[in-house]
Amino acid sequence: MTTRKLAVVSAGLSQPSSTRMLADKLAAETVARLGADGIETEVQTFELRDVAQDITNNMLTGFPSARLSAVIEAVTGADGLIAVTPIFTTSYSGLFKSFFDVIDNRSLTDMPVLIGATAGTPRHSLALDYALRPMFTYLHAVVVPTGVFAASEDWGSGADQIKTLPDRIDRAAGELAGLVAHSDRSSRAQDPFALDPSFSPTGGFQTN
Repeated sequence: MTTRKLAVVSAGLSQPSSTRMLADKLAAETVARLGADGIETEVQTFELRDVAQDITNNMLTGFPSARLSAVIEAVTGADGLIAVTPIFTTSYSGLFKSFFDVIDNRSLTDMPVLIGATAGTPRHSLALDYALRPMFTYLHAVVVPTGVFAASEDWGSGADQIKTLPDRIDRAAGELAGLVAHSDRSSRAQDPFALDPSFSPTGGFQTN
């Protein structure tokens, strides 16, 4: 069976949080879609609140801790990414932005990404398109067409069936699964200025 790696990043600050709840639902539906196509998925979920101090220290010193390095490596080495943030002051949280600021801006090139956000009211839903989508586009990620926003009222019942949160999750997960199924980490765009692996900083190019 084919195996894919899916990284899930949640920037919720409380525990439990609606942000993590949305991230988990998006991941579960994506895994189900991939499983229906015979693709096994390895999911790694990261709460940014757990590495908040590490992120701050990285921004101050320029160097990640061992714990943060492990998170960054897992995220950048995945076949697909689900990234969910609460909306504060009409945009993504500072913690969410800071995490992606400390990642090399070429490491998400061609990465399939599903973006999600949570807030108290639906009026913040446009933040997906004017804040999150441009950020991942700048990072050269491939953002799926459907972003998923969940307001407090979306966790209730009685909404119009066409507009319910489960419908949006299903559609977005299907789009991400389609990209992840054909994702190839080894074929992603490489840094054109990276040194050849055989190059030695002390003796030029190594020979066998």
